[in-house]
Amino acid sequence: MASREEAENAIKTLLSYIDDDVTREGLLDTPSRVINSWDEIFSGYNQIPAEVLDSTFNGEGYNGIVLLRNIEFHSTCEHHLQPFTGSAHVAYIPTDRIVGISKLARIVELHARRLQNQERITKDVADDLETHLSPLGCAVIIEASHGCMQCRGVKKQNAIMTTSAMRGVFFDKAEARSELMQLIRD
Repeated sequence: MASREEAENAIKTLLSYIDDDVTREGLLDTPSRVINSWDEIFSGYNQIPAEVLDSTFNGEGYNGIVLLRNIEFHSTCEHHLQPFTGSAHVAYIPTDRIVGISKLARIVELHARRLQNQERITKDVADDLETHLSPLGCAVIIEASHGCMQCRGVKKQNAIMTTSAMRGVFFDKAEARSELMQLIRD
């Protein structure tokens, strides 16, 4: 892995590609500021899904859908280093343990704070729920706008990409999927 100094020097090189005067006041501290922001933006690499989802409680016999919808997130496209933002809807049907509600948002955040594509976030969140919670089923639906389509290329400002991962009863049973979709729309 590159050192902080090497990363800042790489930013200086990129700045010199864009602007012929990297010594002007507004750019002097830019390499340091960029690396500081990247430490936050890409903090998902420093987290472990099992640790995020380890706070569970007795489900007390609850066997219905648990849904946290409209989880806003910001991520970075690994292809163009452009931002993409949107909302995730995360659901599961517990067996005997339920997870702390904030953990559903945190697992989305963990994956969003890495260089990504939307399909991988969707799949990885579902994989983590399935692996660490062993639910009867889990579902992840993500809707997002992508900067790489808005400010370059096809320049489509209002395009929304939707991805989904359905596991267990949400995959096998149309009734469970239908109930989930109704809860998301309400």
